[in-house]
Amino acid sequence: MPISVRRASVAATLTALVLTTAPAAHAAGDHATHRGGLTPRTHFRMLPDGSSGARSDGEGIPNVDSVKATIARYYGDRGNGIANKRHSPYITQMSRIEKKWLTWLKAHKPKAGQKKALVFDTDDTTLMTYDMEVHAMHFNFDTVLQNTYVQEQRFPATPGMVRLVNHAQRWGYTIFGVTGRNDDQKAATLANLAKVGYRGFTADRFFTKWTGTGSSQQPSYIQCATSKCSTVEFKALTRRHIQNDLGYPVVANFGDQWSDLQGGYARRYVKLPNPTYYLPSTNLPGVVQPKLAPRNRFTMKPGGASGAKPDGEGIPNIDSVKATVKAYYGDTGTGTANTSASPYLTQLQRIEKRETAYLQRACAVGVRRHTKPALVLDTDDTTLWTYDLEVGLMKFVFDPALQDQWVQGQKFAAVPGMVSLANAAQQAGCTVIGITGRSASQKAASLANLAKVGYTGFTAANYYTKPAGFKGSTVAYKSSRRHHVQRQGYTIVDNIGDQFSDLKGGFSKRTVKLPNPTYYLP
Repeated sequence: MPISVRRASVAATLTALVLTTAPAAHAAGDHATHRGGLTPRTHFRMLPDGSSGARSDGEGIPNVDSVKATIARYYGDRGNGIANKRHSPYITQMSRIEKKWLTWLKAHKPKAGQKKALVFDTDDTTLMTYDMEVHAMHFNFDTVLQNTYVQEQRFPATPGMVRLVNHAQRWGYTIFGVTGRNDDQKAATLANLAKVGYRGFTADRFFTKWTGTGSSQQPSYIQCATSKCSTVEFKALTRRHIQNDLGYPVVANFGDQWSDLQGGYARRYVKLPNPTYYLPSTNLPGVVQPKLAPRNRFTMKPGGASGAKPDGEGIPNIDSVKATVKAYYGDTGTGTANTSASPYLTQLQRIEKRETAYLQRACAVGVRRHTKPALVLDTDDTTLWTYDLEVGLMKFVFDPALQDQWVQGQKFAAVPGMVSLANAAQQAGCTVIGITGRSASQKAASLANLAKVGYTGFTAANYYTKPAGFKGSTVAYKSSRRHHVQRQGYTIVDNIGDQFSDLKGGFSKRTVKLPNPTYYLP
């Protein structure tokens, strides 16, 4: 029968330490069952610019993989990077927006001889880029690939927007396009819009950004604070040109980015949902529009289920999440973690200080009581640090071939501070045991890498890799190995991992969660 477990929650927000303890008397083979506590957070506060990563709170950052899963669910993506074009929470939300604004536009349509303009952005306002952004780019923007999609007119219409634009034109509104695409992409963009059914866009009322080459130069009606115009300067001052120079009052401005809408020169603003990328821009001098800003509080379950709600603004934007993760690791944009000082290191040091003190006591007590005390450690981002591979080279997109190259090449640095922790536990009398999701073919190289960076306690006999062909869950695999360790007569006094799946399933007196918002392994 499983014995009861007393959970001691270490609730300090800054440590993100999930701690569970069992009764001290714990015979080999007993099954310590965790009753909750080993689950990711679901409530987050995150500013859009990445600055929230300055907090030493890795569990408080939305996990990149969980955000991707939530976005996929929202767009009806079944895992191939292709949005469902018929039914999805995104389409449901877009239908509501379309219905609301069709009603409003019809009620306020221009009278005879009256000029009223509607301004539309292009990407994810009139043309939908999801399949390119996710299937082709994997959330990593590629200007060459984007230009290929543009020139080949490969974008479908944003759901509901053809009907909205065409009805508005029929009711007498003049349709304008203002897009961040450049002049070299103008003809192809207009052709793509016509191809998917839009009737209101014309070359003289479709404004693209200049390239600075040949006749494609900055227009005189746009004056910017620096030589490089911001998105808000380009779009807001173009709307001013439409109103003041061309004589068309802009009654509504539609866009999927807040920078499409900021800067004024429109009576109403319509924000379309888009959690797949974030294009920030400084507002015009003296213009304050507090309502035209992203949310900073989110509720998100780890498996993507939250994407079932038709609420795109309620999903953490993937670009903002990446920026927050990078700030947390002290990454200045190179894809390399700071090894000297960062919020991550600060948090890790607090956890390690606590656990080292505990292990020195627990291991020594176990030796005196002849209980064969053991410390169980995961590998990736518990003992060996993968950030530079995951972010610098993989760009948050896992590549098993590249990962194997790094494993076989023993390229991983130690997770800061963990060599000292593991070696201190060994010196105090604990047997150090590794249980990793790496494959059997990676065992020798992993052990060599661990020794190379200074770990002294790992041995081939006590380092468990996942068997070839194993079909069960990570929890089933790792808990079964801990059970096996206990049946060898060991008492696992501590189990440390960066994933909750490293810790669930019992067979340990204590579990410690290390922070890791870069990926999620349920």
